[in-house]
Amino acid sequence: MRTQLFLVVLLSTACVQFARGQTMRLSLNELLSEALENNPEVQAARQRYEAARQRPVQERSLPDPMISAGYTSSGSPRPVAGLGAEPTSNAGFMVTQEFPFPGKRGLMVGIADKDAGAEFQNYQAVRLRVAAALKQAYLRLRYVHEVIDVLKESQDLFERITEITQARYAAGRAEQQDILKAQTQRSLLETRILRMEQDRRTAEAEINGLAARPPGSPLARPEDAQPAPLAFTLAELLAAVRENSPEILRAAVRAEKSELEVSLARKDSYPDYALSAGYYTMGRMPSMFQFRIDFKMPTWRLTKEHAHVAETVAGRNAARLEYEALLREARSRIERDFQAAQTAARLMQMYEDTVIPQAELAVESSLASYQTGTIGFLGVFANLVAKYEYEVDYREARLDAGLAQARIEETAGLSLAN
Repeated sequence: MRTQLFLVVLLSTACVQFARGQTMRLSLNELLSEALENNPEVQAARQRYEAARQRPVQERSLPDPMISAGYTSSGSPRPVAGLGAEPTSNAGFMVTQEFPFPGKRGLMVGIADKDAGAEFQNYQAVRLRVAAALKQAYLRLRYVHEVIDVLKESQDLFERITEITQARYAAGRAEQQDILKAQTQRSLLETRILRMEQDRRTAEAEINGLAARPPGSPLARPEDAQPAPLAFTLAELLAAVRENSPEILRAAVRAEKSELEVSLARKDSYPDYALSAGYYTMGRMPSMFQFRIDFKMPTWRLTKEHAHVAETVAGRNAARLEYEALLREARSRIERDFQAAQTAARLMQMYEDTVIPQAELAVESSLASYQTGTIGFLGVFANLVAKYEYEVDYREARLDAGLAQARIEETAGLSLAN
């Protein structure tokens, strides 16, 4: 009795585990969290940003002071010879602190701040790029699973039509070539399934790489979901690029940095200076104190400094032009992907409302007519092929819509679902 009870419990547990395994689906949100946390490219960008954040503190600090110590001897090279007896003999030390010309340090801190801001936007851009790549791989994996389902369902239909044709052939009401044609089409479907399986492994490998999982890690089937309608108009997306795209914001920060570099280059013609203060003991005579200010002479101002200013001005102009070029390119990509998403959405609607329902009715009608002999094999064959091709085309339109939205999110720097 106990053995039977144990077997019942074991069988029930196995059934529950099997059911769970059948319903378990791969979550895109969980994958995104995993990838953004573990992806080496994202981690490297975050570390570069953390490193850049330390530069403003360094630029804000003054150069290290310099301490010098020494003596002056009179009558002998012996240390402190004549100290207390000769007025030129002394021993002491001096402290020197260098200072940049007023305004230079603030500009250098501002440049370092802009570098940190650019690295932060680069970090955000890398996160968006990894997220977009993961979303697209996830969508391709879901597409492959769906197409395989369609192809296997079509195989079953061709298996059914083959059985019907064999029965009709045995009764002398069909030709052998009809059987061969149905069998050939079923084999062609098998080759397409094999290609889809290869695409599935490719998508899984890409997902594992982006999520920093070990190669070959098993992945469940992606969750079923329809692409959400676009929550923004084209005009809103084009306007949002300037404010949200990390790529554009990084270019804007670089342009601002180049302005500060031009100002700093112009201030380089003003001399830095150093303040020195010293104390010297004279032995029995009164102590001696010294104060000195030293200036760097901009001797080569008309050559070196002039060329440096010209270099930074050219860099500033290039940064401005790069910003405008990136902005135009990003808006062009958004417009192209927006139109692709809109077209794919319209195609999906047509397939859902008209094309696929009509194809299903045509298949059901032709199969019933073929069994009664009121329609030939070619009619049934054409309807079956058209049905699964329409099913594949519909899922391809879904894939195109999802891929276009993922690209828009990456370019515009925002989520289209909100």
